[in-house]
Amino acid sequence: MKKSIDWSKLGFEYMDTDCHVRYLWRDGKWNDGEQVADPHCNLHIAATVLHYGQTAFEGLKAFRCKDGKVRVFRADANARRMATTARRICMPEVPEAMFLDAVKRAIRANIDYVPPYGTGGSLYVRPLLFGSGPQIGVNPAKEYTFIVMVVPVGAYYKGGMKPVRAVVLDDYDRAAPLGVGHIKVAGNYAASLEPHRVAHDRGFAVELYLDAKEHRYVEEFGTSNFVGISKAGHYVTAESQSILPSITNMSLQQLARDLGMPVEVRRVAFDELADFAEIGACGTAVVITPVNEIVRGDLTIRVGPRDGCGPVLEKLCKQVKAIQDGETPDTHAWTMEV
Repeated sequence: MKKSIDWSKLGFEYMDTDCHVRYLWRDGKWNDGEQVADPHCNLHIAATVLHYGQTAFEGLKAFRCKDGKVRVFRADANARRMATTARRICMPEVPEAMFLDAVKRAIRANIDYVPPYGTGGSLYVRPLLFGSGPQIGVNPAKEYTFIVMVVPVGAYYKGGMKPVRAVVLDDYDRAAPLGVGHIKVAGNYAASLEPHRVAHDRGFAVELYLDAKEHRYVEEFGTSNFVGISKAGHYVTAESQSILPSITNMSLQQLARDLGMPVEVRRVAFDELADFAEIGACGTAVVITPVNEIVRGDLTIRVGPRDGCGPVLEKLCKQVKAIQDGETPDTHAWTMEV
Protein backbone atom coordinates (compact mmCIF):
# COMPACT_ATOMS: atom_id res chain seq x y z
CA MET A 1 0.00 0.00 0.00
CA LYS A 2 1.16 3.52 -0.77
CA LYS A 3 2.66 5.28 2.18
CA SER A 4 1.93 8.94 2.79
CA ILE A 5 3.83 10.98 0.24
CA ASP A 6 4.38 14.73 0.28
CA TRP A 7 4.13 15.28 -3.48
CA SER A 8 5.63 18.77 -3.18
CA LYS A 9 8.90 17.35 -1.82
CA LEU A 10 9.50 14.56 -4.31
CA GLY A 11 12.97 14.52 -5.82
CA PHE A 12 14.54 12.26 -8.43
CA GLU A 13 15.55 9.32 -6.27
CA TYR A 14 14.55 5.74 -5.57
CA MET A 15 11.50 4.90 -3.47
CA ASP A 16 9.96 1.47 -2.87
CA THR A 17 6.57 0.98 -4.50
CA ASP A 18 4.12 -1.93 -4.21
CA CYS A 19 5.74 -4.15 -6.84
CA HIS A 20 7.48 -4.52 -10.18
CA VAL A 21 6.73 -6.86 -13.08
CA ARG A 22 9.25 -9.52 -14.08
CA TYR A 23 9.55 -11.79 -17.13
CA LEU A 24 11.95 -14.65 -17.86
CA TRP A 25 13.32 -15.70 -21.27
CA ARG A 26 14.40 -19.32 -21.51
CA ASP A 27 14.44 -21.95 -24.29
CA GLY A 28 13.79 -19.28 -26.91
CA LYS A 29 10.67 -17.68 -25.49
CA TRP A 30 9.39 -15.27 -22.85
CA ASN A 31 7.05 -16.40 -20.09
CA ASP A 32 3.86 -14.52 -19.18
CA GLY A 33 5.49 -12.44 -16.46
CA GLU A 34 4.45 -11.86 -12.86
CA GLN A 35 4.09 -9.12 -10.29
CA VAL A 36 6.84 -9.27 -7.66
CA ALA A 37 6.64 -7.37 -4.37
CA ASP A 38 10.22 -8.06 -3.26
CA PRO A 39 12.52 -5.37 -4.73
CA HIS A 40 15.48 -7.78 -4.86
CA CYS A 41 16.76 -10.22 -7.49
CA ASN A 42 18.39 -13.55 -6.66
CA LEU A 43 21.14 -13.76 -9.31
CA HIS A 44 23.46 -16.59 -10.26
CA ILE A 45 27.07 -15.68 -9.49
CA ALA A 46 28.00 -16.37 -13.12
CA ALA A 47 25.18 -14.27 -14.65
CA THR A 48 26.42 -12.45 -17.76
CA VAL A 49 25.07 -9.15 -16.45
CA LEU A 50 27.69 -9.33 -13.69
CA HIS A 51 30.64 -10.51 -15.79
CA TYR A 52 30.12 -9.21 -19.30
CA GLY A 53 27.77 -6.26 -18.90
CA GLN A 54 24.85 -7.80 -20.79
CA THR A 55 22.27 -5.27 -19.67
CA ALA A 56 20.17 -2.50 -21.13
CA PHE A 57 17.58 -0.13 -19.74
CA GLU A 58 15.12 2.54 -20.76
CA GLY A 59 13.58 5.53 -19.01
CA LEU A 60 10.13 6.98 -19.62
CA LYS A 61 7.36 8.66 -17.66
CA ALA A 62 3.67 8.32 -16.88
CA PHE A 63 1.58 11.39 -16.04
CA ARG A 64 -1.75 11.96 -14.33
CA CYS A 65 -3.33 14.28 -16.84
CA LYS A 66 -5.73 17.18 -16.57
CA ASP A 67 -8.72 14.91 -17.25
CA GLY A 68 -7.67 12.56 -14.43
CA LYS A 69 -6.43 9.78 -16.72
CA VAL A 70 -2.92 8.36 -16.56
CA ARG A 71 -0.92 8.34 -19.77
CA VAL A 72 2.59 7.26 -20.75
CA PHE A 73 4.71 9.35 -23.11
CA ARG A 74 6.13 7.65 -26.22
CA ALA A 75 6.50 4.16 -24.75
CA ASP A 76 6.52 2.62 -28.24
CA ALA A 77 9.69 4.55 -29.09
CA ASN A 78 11.36 3.23 -25.94
CA ALA A 79 10.35 -0.31 -26.92
CA ARG A 80 11.98 0.06 -30.32
CA ARG A 81 15.14 1.56 -28.85
CA MET A 82 15.48 -1.28 -26.33
CA ALA A 83 15.11 -3.77 -29.19
CA THR A 84 17.96 -2.07 -31.04
CA THR A 85 20.13 -2.26 -27.92
CA ALA A 86 19.26 -5.92 -27.35
CA ARG A 87 20.30 -6.87 -30.90
CA ARG A 88 23.66 -5.11 -30.54
CA ILE A 89 24.67 -6.95 -27.36
CA CYS A 90 23.16 -10.32 -28.31
CA MET A 91 20.14 -10.37 -26.02
CA PRO A 92 16.64 -11.50 -27.03
CA GLU A 93 14.39 -8.65 -28.06
CA VAL A 94 11.39 -7.79 -25.93
CA PRO A 95 8.48 -7.71 -28.41
CA GLU A 96 6.89 -4.27 -28.58
CA ALA A 97 3.46 -5.55 -27.54
CA MET A 98 4.97 -7.28 -24.50
CA PHE A 99 6.99 -4.19 -23.62
CA LEU A 100 3.91 -1.96 -23.73
CA ASP A 101 1.82 -4.44 -21.76
CA ALA A 102 4.56 -4.73 -19.13
CA VAL A 103 4.67 -0.94 -18.76
CA LYS A 104 0.90 -0.82 -18.32
CA ARG A 105 0.94 -3.68 -15.81
CA ALA A 106 3.61 -2.01 -13.68
CA ILE A 107 1.83 1.34 -13.67
CA ARG A 108 -1.61 -0.11 -12.94
CA ALA A 109 -0.22 -2.14 -10.04
CA ASN A 110 1.30 1.06 -8.59
CA ILE A 111 -1.33 3.55 -9.74
CA ASP A 112 -1.50 5.30 -6.36
CA TYR A 113 2.12 6.35 -6.81
CA VAL A 114 1.38 8.49 -9.87
CA PRO A 115 1.66 12.09 -8.60
CA PRO A 116 -1.50 14.22 -8.90
CA TYR A 117 -1.96 16.57 -11.83
CA GLY A 118 -0.57 20.02 -11.12
CA THR A 119 2.22 18.91 -8.77
CA GLY A 120 4.84 18.78 -11.50
CA GLY A 121 5.57 15.17 -10.62
CA SER A 122 5.36 11.97 -12.66
CA LEU A 123 5.84 8.25 -12.37
CA TYR A 124 9.27 7.33 -13.70
CA VAL A 125 9.21 3.96 -15.49
CA ARG A 126 12.45 1.96 -15.77
CA PRO A 127 12.39 -1.13 -18.04
CA LEU A 128 15.48 -3.27 -17.47
CA LEU A 129 16.76 -6.21 -19.54
CA PHE A 130 19.75 -8.32 -18.49
CA GLY A 131 21.51 -11.64 -18.84
CA SER A 132 20.58 -13.66 -15.77
CA GLY A 133 21.84 -17.06 -16.94
CA PRO A 134 25.30 -18.38 -16.02
CA GLN A 135 28.09 -18.18 -18.59
CA ILE A 136 31.76 -18.24 -17.68
CA GLY A 137 33.06 -17.96 -21.25
CA VAL A 138 32.64 -14.72 -23.16
CA ASN A 139 29.34 -15.61 -24.80
CA PRO A 140 25.71 -14.54 -24.51
CA ALA A 141 23.63 -16.04 -21.72
CA LYS A 142 20.96 -18.67 -22.25
CA GLU A 143 18.52 -16.99 -19.85
CA TYR A 144 17.39 -13.35 -19.60
CA THR A 145 15.26 -11.31 -17.25
CA PHE A 146 13.10 -8.34 -18.18
CA ILE A 147 11.83 -6.08 -15.40
CA VAL A 148 9.70 -2.94 -15.32
CA MET A 149 9.97 -0.95 -12.11
CA VAL A 150 8.41 2.42 -11.30
CA VAL A 151 9.31 5.31 -8.98
CA PRO A 152 7.37 8.53 -8.30
CA VAL A 153 9.54 11.57 -9.03
CA GLY A 154 9.03 15.28 -8.60
CA ALA A 155 9.59 18.27 -10.82
CA TYR A 156 13.31 18.42 -11.60
CA TYR A 157 13.34 22.20 -11.25
CA LYS A 158 11.59 23.92 -8.39
CA GLY A 159 10.56 27.45 -9.28
CA GLY A 160 11.52 27.48 -12.94
CA MET A 161 14.20 26.29 -15.33
CA LYS A 162 17.62 27.32 -14.12
CA PRO A 163 20.56 27.44 -16.54
CA VAL A 164 23.64 25.37 -15.72
CA ARG A 165 27.33 25.48 -16.51
CA ALA A 166 28.97 22.71 -18.55
CA VAL A 167 32.59 21.68 -18.88
CA VAL A 168 34.52 19.90 -21.62
CA LEU A 169 36.94 17.37 -20.12
CA ASP A 170 39.40 16.53 -22.88
CA ASP A 171 40.86 13.65 -20.87
CA TYR A 172 37.64 11.64 -21.22
CA ASP A 173 35.57 10.22 -24.07
CA ARG A 174 32.02 8.99 -23.68
CA ALA A 175 32.14 6.26 -26.34
CA ALA A 176 34.31 4.92 -29.13
CA PRO A 177 33.38 5.89 -32.71
CA LEU A 178 32.32 2.34 -33.65
CA GLY A 179 31.39 1.24 -30.15
CA VAL A 180 28.08 1.23 -28.28
CA GLY A 181 27.44 4.93 -27.73
CA HIS A 182 24.33 4.75 -29.92
CA ILE A 183 22.56 2.24 -27.67
CA LYS A 184 21.43 2.38 -24.04
CA VAL A 185 23.73 -0.10 -22.31
CA ALA A 186 24.69 0.25 -18.67
CA GLY A 187 28.41 0.27 -19.52
CA ASN A 188 28.11 3.70 -21.13
CA TYR A 189 26.95 5.10 -17.80
CA ALA A 190 29.69 3.32 -15.87
CA ALA A 191 32.22 5.03 -18.15
CA SER A 192 30.66 8.42 -17.40
CA LEU A 193 30.73 8.18 -13.59
CA GLU A 194 34.28 9.44 -13.07
CA PRO A 195 34.12 12.42 -15.47
CA HIS A 196 30.74 13.32 -13.99
CA ARG A 197 32.28 13.34 -10.51
CA VAL A 198 35.23 15.39 -11.77
CA ALA A 199 32.85 17.92 -13.35
CA HIS A 200 30.83 18.23 -10.12
CA ASP A 201 33.99 18.62 -8.04
CA ARG A 202 34.93 21.56 -10.27
CA GLY A 203 31.53 23.17 -9.83
CA PHE A 204 29.84 22.14 -13.08
CA ALA A 205 26.43 20.54 -13.35
CA VAL A 206 27.17 18.59 -16.51
CA GLU A 207 29.99 17.61 -18.84
CA LEU A 208 29.96 18.05 -22.62
CA TYR A 209 31.63 15.33 -24.68
CA LEU A 210 33.34 15.90 -28.01
CA ASP A 211 33.99 13.25 -30.65
CA ALA A 212 36.53 10.65 -29.55
CA LYS A 213 38.53 10.73 -32.78
CA GLU A 214 39.40 14.43 -33.13
CA HIS A 215 37.81 16.28 -30.20
CA ARG A 216 36.51 18.81 -32.72
CA TYR A 217 32.80 18.06 -32.87
CA VAL A 218 30.07 18.14 -30.24
CA GLU A 219 28.54 14.78 -29.37
CA GLU A 220 26.34 15.03 -26.29
CA PHE A 221 26.13 16.08 -22.69
CA GLY A 222 26.76 13.52 -19.96
CA THR A 223 23.31 11.90 -20.07
CA SER A 224 21.50 14.16 -22.54
CA ASN A 225 21.54 15.13 -26.21
CA PHE A 226 22.87 18.51 -27.32
CA VAL A 227 20.34 20.94 -28.79
CA GLY A 228 20.87 24.49 -29.91
CA ILE A 229 18.94 27.34 -31.48
CA SER A 230 20.95 29.21 -34.07
CA LYS A 231 20.74 32.96 -34.41
CA ALA A 232 18.86 32.33 -37.65
CA GLY A 233 16.20 30.48 -35.66
CA HIS A 234 17.11 26.93 -36.69
CA TYR A 235 16.83 23.94 -34.35
CA VAL A 236 20.24 22.25 -34.42
CA THR A 237 21.30 18.94 -32.89
CA ALA A 238 24.49 16.93 -33.25
CA GLU A 239 24.88 13.92 -35.53
CA SER A 240 27.26 11.08 -34.71
CA GLN A 241 27.41 7.27 -34.68
CA SER A 242 28.24 7.50 -30.97
CA ILE A 243 25.15 9.45 -29.83
CA LEU A 244 22.19 7.82 -28.14
CA PRO A 245 19.04 8.75 -30.11
CA SER A 246 17.03 10.73 -27.56
CA ILE A 247 13.26 10.29 -27.70
CA THR A 248 12.90 13.72 -26.10
CA ASN A 249 15.10 15.18 -28.84
CA MET A 250 13.02 13.51 -31.55
CA SER A 251 9.90 14.99 -29.97
CA LEU A 252 11.39 18.47 -29.80
CA GLN A 253 12.48 18.25 -33.43
CA GLN A 254 8.94 17.42 -34.52
CA LEU A 255 7.46 20.27 -32.49
CA ALA A 256 10.03 22.64 -33.99
CA ARG A 257 8.96 21.54 -37.48
CA ASP A 258 5.33 22.06 -36.48
CA LEU A 259 6.25 25.67 -35.69
CA GLY A 260 7.88 26.08 -39.10
CA MET A 261 11.43 26.00 -37.77
CA PRO A 262 14.15 24.46 -39.95
CA VAL A 263 15.68 21.43 -38.20
CA GLU A 264 19.34 20.55 -38.74
CA VAL A 265 20.75 17.19 -37.63
CA ARG A 266 24.42 17.51 -38.49
CA ARG A 267 27.96 17.61 -37.21
CA VAL A 268 28.36 20.57 -34.88
CA ALA A 269 31.88 21.94 -34.53
CA PHE A 270 32.91 23.01 -31.05
CA ASP A 271 34.09 26.30 -32.57
CA GLU A 272 30.45 27.04 -33.55
CA LEU A 273 29.08 27.08 -30.02
CA ALA A 274 29.67 30.78 -29.39
CA ASP A 275 27.45 31.57 -32.38
CA PHE A 276 24.33 29.90 -30.95
CA ALA A 277 21.51 31.97 -29.48
CA GLU A 278 20.45 29.18 -27.07
CA ILE A 279 21.90 25.84 -25.98
CA GLY A 280 20.32 23.09 -23.94
CA ALA A 281 20.64 19.47 -22.84
CA CYS A 282 17.51 17.42 -23.50
CA GLY A 283 16.35 14.20 -21.90
CA THR A 284 13.58 12.38 -20.06
CA ALA A 285 14.27 13.77 -16.59
CA VAL A 286 13.55 17.42 -17.33
CA VAL A 287 12.90 17.71 -21.11
CA ILE A 288 15.34 20.64 -21.47
CA THR A 289 18.11 21.91 -19.20
CA PRO A 290 19.32 25.32 -20.44
CA VAL A 291 23.11 25.62 -20.65
CA ASN A 292 24.38 29.19 -20.59
CA GLU A 293 28.09 28.60 -20.07
CA ILE A 294 30.55 26.06 -21.49
CA VAL A 295 34.13 25.93 -20.22
CA ARG A 296 37.03 24.22 -21.93
CA GLY A 297 40.40 24.89 -20.35
CA ASP A 298 40.91 28.66 -20.32
CA LEU A 299 38.05 29.26 -22.77
CA THR A 300 34.58 30.23 -21.52
CA ILE A 301 31.64 30.41 -23.93
CA ARG A 302 28.51 32.21 -22.75
CA VAL A 303 25.22 31.68 -24.58
CA GLY A 304 21.64 32.76 -23.93
CA PRO A 305 20.07 34.36 -20.84
CA ARG A 306 22.05 34.45 -17.62
CA ASP A 307 19.18 33.54 -15.30
CA GLY A 308 16.74 31.42 -17.31
CA CYS A 309 15.96 29.45 -20.42
CA GLY A 310 16.02 31.02 -23.87
CA PRO A 311 12.59 31.80 -25.36
CA VAL A 312 12.61 29.17 -28.13
CA LEU A 313 13.77 26.23 -26.01
CA GLU A 314 11.39 27.29 -23.25
CA LYS A 315 8.47 27.34 -25.69
CA LEU A 316 9.34 23.87 -27.03
CA CYS A 317 9.79 22.50 -23.51
CA LYS A 318 6.38 23.82 -22.43
CA GLN A 319 4.76 22.24 -25.49
CA VAL A 320 6.18 18.82 -24.63
CA LYS A 321 5.01 19.15 -21.03
CA ALA A 322 1.55 20.31 -22.13
CA ILE A 323 1.18 17.15 -24.24
CA GLN A 324 2.44 14.98 -21.37
CA ASP A 325 -0.04 16.58 -18.93
CA GLY A 326 -2.97 16.39 -21.33
CA GLU A 327 -3.33 20.16 -21.53
CA THR A 328 -3.09 20.31 -25.32
CA PRO A 329 -4.14 17.90 -28.10
CA ASP A 330 -1.78 15.00 -28.74
CA THR A 331 -1.74 15.45 -32.50
CA HIS A 332 1.13 13.00 -33.03
CA ALA A 333 -0.40 10.19 -30.93
CA TRP A 334 2.57 10.11 -28.59
CA THR A 335 0.72 9.16 -25.41
CA MET A 336 -0.67 5.81 -24.34
CA GLU A 337 -3.56 5.65 -21.87
CA VAL A 338 -3.06 3.28 -18.97
